[in-house]
Amino acid sequence: MITVTRRNGTAFALNPDLIERVEATPDTVITLVSGTRYVVSESVEQIVDEVCHFRASVLLASSAPTPNESPRARLRSVSSPES
Repeated sequence: MITVTRRNGTAFALNPDLIERVEATPDTVITLVSGTRYVVSESVEQIVDEVCHFRASVLLASSAPTPNESPRARLRSVSSPES
């Protein structure tokens, strides 16, 4: 989730996977795939940065080993049988 701010100052969390487009008209308008529109205080560039950081954090979290797992336990050759 990313946090954005309505023009009246209230903040809310938005699922970036549902964003269809972000436009500057001159207000920043976020349109979701459902057609719902939000006018927010952040710039288009800020929204793009937030989405990029969110997706990077998801990738990082998905590739990090769990506390009880050694890093080598995640790596296995598919060409040789496991012993």
